[in-house]
Amino acid sequence: MNGSNIVNRLRDEYFRLLPYICKVKEQLEAEIKYFLIPIVNNLKAHQRLVVVSRIKECESAINALRSKRQEGGAFDKDKNYSLKDLKDLAGVRILLFPRSLENNVNNIIRNKYTKWTSDPILGFEDTDAPLALKYYGYCSDSNKIYGEIQIVPMLTGLFWEVEHAAIYKPKPELKGAVKSLEMRERTQEVLNALKLFEQEFESLIKENKGT
Repeated sequence: MNGSNIVNRLRDEYFRLLPYICKVKEQLEAEIKYFLIPIVNNLKAHQRLVVVSRIKECESAINALRSKRQEGGAFDKDKNYSLKDLKDLAGVRILLFPRSLENNVNNIIRNKYTKWTSDPILGFEDTDAPLALKYYGYCSDSNKIYGEIQIVPMLTGLFWEVEHAAIYKPKPELKGAVKSLEMRERTQEVLNALKLFEQEFESLIKENKGT
């Protein structure tokens, strides 16, 4: 099967799966908002917690299956591709500020989704703390489509939104440039600066409480 036939088959599969993808997204969003009510109801004035959901677009899903080892991201004609293998066709992102909310949120998610697999978004170096926490698994009403849950510091998540919209959507060919050493260094500087801002902010809050 040549590349164009594989793409056409995957497009057909995507739209067959779309009702299930939407169902998983809606179920996850509703469940998580419900589970997090105790935290949301007790947020302080400076704290934020936002739950957003999304489904992976058709072309983005297909591109995620392309071989990264072959020039141009070609498909291997001898491999049987399926969009069901993707872990993030439907997902929910929990954005929180400041990141000190992370432990309580993560404890709830781990307790409610005990069979889901942890797959954190790693930092730039092996010794770095994860940039965000991530889990994937099947919802109670569907074993066809994986769902994904991300727990992300809000400032980091907003930066990722800008980065993705500016680079990956309008100019997919820039994806390689983003992986260059220079861009990796600049990205790391931004994420470190956002983390330092949060740490300084929380330190200031604690100092004010003590006065």
